[in-house]
Amino acid sequence: MAADRRMSQTLSDWFWWDRIWLPCNYTWDDLENSEGNGSVSQSQLYITFPLALLFMLLRFVFERVVATPVAQAMGIKSKVRQKALSNPVLEEFYISSSKHPSQTEVYGLAKKVSRTSIQIERWFRRRRNQDRPAVIKKFQESCWRFTFYLAALIGGVAVLYDKPWFHDVWEVWVGYPKQEVLTSQYWYYVLELGFYWSLLFSIASDVRRKDFNVQVVHHLATIFLLNFSWSVKYIRVGTLTLLVHDVSDILLEAAKMCSYADWKKSCNALFILFAVVFVISRLIIFPFWILYATLVYPLYYCPRFFLYYFFNMIMFVLQFLHIYWTYLIFKMVKKVISGNMSGDDRSDKEEEDSEGNEEPRLSNGDGKRHIVNGQHDR
Repeated sequence: MAADRRMSQTLSDWFWWDRIWLPCNYTWDDLENSEGNGSVSQSQLYITFPLALLFMLLRFVFERVVATPVAQAMGIKSKVRQKALSNPVLEEFYISSSKHPSQTEVYGLAKKVSRTSIQIERWFRRRRNQDRPAVIKKFQESCWRFTFYLAALIGGVAVLYDKPWFHDVWEVWVGYPKQEVLTSQYWYYVLELGFYWSLLFSIASDVRRKDFNVQVVHHLATIFLLNFSWSVKYIRVGTLTLLVHDVSDILLEAAKMCSYADWKKSCNALFILFAVVFVISRLIIFPFWILYATLVYPLYYCPRFFLYYFFNMIMFVLQFLHIYWTYLIFKMVKKVISGNMSGDDRSDKEEEDSEGNEEPRLSNGDGKRHIVNGQHDR
């Protein structure tokens, strides 16, 4: 046990070696000001884990107590979906092979369960709709995120509006690393970090969208940036990065809420406004002010060091994600202009079901007789 503890301590000392993370021969002790109000440590961020659980609990309550009444007030109703009747043969194919069978596979399944191709296609269409999230669930998620981003933006502006680095990014390095860390900065950091942890924890149960993998990368990159920027006192840059991200996210969630409520004019107006703000904040302010401040300005104060490369690598990951999302946004803007915008293109849409024929009572594939529209069929 003693040997294991020594090994663990040795690895920890090596990982947090001053020369790796800190510039200009500074040590971790130098990060604490003589007044004692500038010290930082990873242990200060442990609170983000219980905060993440608290956010998940608050979200659960919020979606039912606040978001659902808001959805109803905006005219969103829970749609009753026609369910695909139980059929083991088709269910097995749906789970193990494909949710979208080819025409050849439809013919084969129709023959196997003694049904027509149209009836097989209708069964798969209804079965896919069963797996798709309801509109009200999408609205609840967007309403929760809109509320947090709005509160975070207001809080961020309140924390930063009178700070010199809010107006002049050169100031992010003045006095580094012996910079005062205010209580307001700490809580701004841990609340945002706790929220992103909660998004990562709940992403598997949230509405799965086409950019699911990109969302995971974004959440991980943000969490890494917040943790490391706190540990090495890149806190001023971190606060600016958070603020730049929150300002456009509010408009996106608001546009999605209007889309789910079928408020098309409001949705299109908000989305166009979101696209403009996104381009300004993510493709202009972020790379040419914030990223430039982390890439160029530190070199005026000290030589390059490991953290300089590591931190900027993560910042570039974020910027590449911004470019990818801009591409998706421009595609949706094109649809808005052409009048083909409908819903959130990142998530699956419910398929329309034809009303002409009643769903057959499918057999289990064993050749037994069953009833279709009141007539005997084999």
